[in-house]
Amino acid sequence: MEAPKLFLLILLIRCDLFIGKALGDGVTPDEAKELRDEVREMFYHAFNGYMDHAFPRDELRPLSCGGKDTLGGYALTLIDSLDTLALLGDRERFTASVEWIGKNLRFDINKTVSIFETTIRVLGGLISAHLIASDHNTGMRIPSYDDELLHLAEDLARRMLPAFDTPTGIPFGSVNLLHGVDENESKITSTAGGGTLTLEFGILSRLTNDPIFEQVAKNAVRGLWARRSKINLVGAHIDVFSGDWTQKDAGIGTSIDSFYEYLLKAYLLFGDEEYLFIFQEAYKAAMNYLFDDPWYVEVNMNSAALVWPLFNSLQAFWPGLQVLAGDIEPAIRTHAAFFSVWRRYGFTPEGFNLATLSVQHGQKSYPLRPELIESTYWLYKATRDPRYLDAGRDMLASLQYGARCTCGYCHISDVEFHKQEDHMESFFLAETVKYLWLLFDLAAGPDNLVENGPYKYIFSTEGHLLPATPQISIVREHCSYFGAYCRNNNLRLKTLSPESAETNSSGSQTRHAESSFLSQSSYQSSPPVSGLKGLCPGLTHGQRFGISFMTPVNPSSEDEHSSQRETTEVQSHSVVLISNPNSEAALSEPSDYLDLSGLRVTMSKSAAEPFLEAHGAEIAARYAYDDFERVEAENS
Repeated sequence: MEAPKLFLLILLIRCDLFIGKALGDGVTPDEAKELRDEVREMFYHAFNGYMDHAFPRDELRPLSCGGKDTLGGYALTLIDSLDTLALLGDRERFTASVEWIGKNLRFDINKTVSIFETTIRVLGGLISAHLIASDHNTGMRIPSYDDELLHLAEDLARRMLPAFDTPTGIPFGSVNLLHGVDENESKITSTAGGGTLTLEFGILSRLTNDPIFEQVAKNAVRGLWARRSKINLVGAHIDVFSGDWTQKDAGIGTSIDSFYEYLLKAYLLFGDEEYLFIFQEAYKAAMNYLFDDPWYVEVNMNSAALVWPLFNSLQAFWPGLQVLAGDIEPAIRTHAAFFSVWRRYGFTPEGFNLATLSVQHGQKSYPLRPELIESTYWLYKATRDPRYLDAGRDMLASLQYGARCTCGYCHISDVEFHKQEDHMESFFLAETVKYLWLLFDLAAGPDNLVENGPYKYIFSTEGHLLPATPQISIVREHCSYFGAYCRNNNLRLKTLSPESAETNSSGSQTRHAESSFLSQSSYQSSPPVSGLKGLCPGLTHGQRFGISFMTPVNPSSEDEHSSQRETTEVQSHSVVLISNPNSEAALSEPSDYLDLSGLRVTMSKSAAEPFLEAHGAEIAARYAYDDFERVEAENS
């Protein structure tokens, strides 16, 4: 899959070039509006049930009309629902909810929480709501809002950072928000748990000007991918210390699903081609070894031997991901197969055995999952085929007649007998209802933040709205696109005297995140320059790539004239300083991936310019955090 094709598809979807006139068999435009309004009523039945009977506990018990804490005891369902309120245009409740959370929520609590669930539900919910509440362009800006949700998100993420302190970079599965990782914490985590953090952590780095969050999330992805099999498959569970796979079943569903999802979405949101490269390799392997048209199976990650001929409900996100990737034909066939299971039972069971064509023993439940509805929305958006509205109408009817209960919507514990269970996960309001509403609103003539707003949106795996604003999406491009955020103040680069340069050349310096170019300036945002095209004025070649120049110290005369260092006049010519000795050959030999960590190379400016032309962008993208000490020439 080539990047130009991928971008073309996204452009076509955004520009609505696939629009057709027909809606569906019997689904007229007026009925589409009625179905959209019915979904809105569904949301408020469940949301009001939660607020009246469970808030501020985490989740609603929809049958008994009570509440329970499941993740941390901090109003989980409200946080997860914030951007759905905004999407529905409910300014009053969105404002009240944001204000309550800003005043009452705290994370300095003695609770051990899941890194994965806390990131996608709580951190993602806070970040999405912050971006909506703080931006005039969304139409939902709260005048009194003062970044309270962003501060909470940063505090929460910092409390999760100890989980990433592992030899592999892959985080522990859980962390205590007050005390860090428990000494008895399991070293086994899922691939999805370690590989589904890049969107939320990456955006947080851009909003806080601190690269640490994006860095640890990317290192986790690299840690997983580095341990893939020779056929580019990953297993389901891994030891975060040894890097050994403890479950070698490879699939696109349980324990792995969103690893694939976030590879592509991180590329779409951030433009980082490393994610695209990994996705293309991983996707190719999945289609080669896991795809048994139109189904997907689980195989041994090393041998590709069949392990499970099983459809599990988490696989149902895959056709939607294929739409984003531009591979629509297999997405259509797979969606049809998955939906046939829904129509057979009224819901999708957690597991459906493809060998026996029956519900898998012990996997008979439907916990209100959104994945099939999500793919239905994306396929309708891409094709405008009326069959997807028919599918949406059927799924809405199943939820209304099978899952609706006294105060909300119930899990179905057995899809064959439609037995209800007193449980409603927060993702029902964050995703299931959201995708249904978007589907019918699209058919009725869209009037919402996603379709008509100022930004393209990427949906997190929890369905949270993540906008591709300049501050988030092109900050790393250093103003190379029109309308980018240009710095109107001087670059805050660490200035070194010749004494400091000598200390650095000995390799004894302590590198500090605060001195890195990205932490000090690449994440800085200022109002866009109207009509700007090309590069920001005032940036040197080295600054555009995150590398600055300093005057060299003449080594032959350094010892003789050490007493005169402070009065030595700095010359106008410059050198590039990278980071600790050993090999100039590494710079002269081309390679797919430059590994410059541990090198200190001094070059004349005339030699540096062609090197930076060839490799500067890659250096800036791959080694922007700690591998460079950036210095600024100064006159002494």
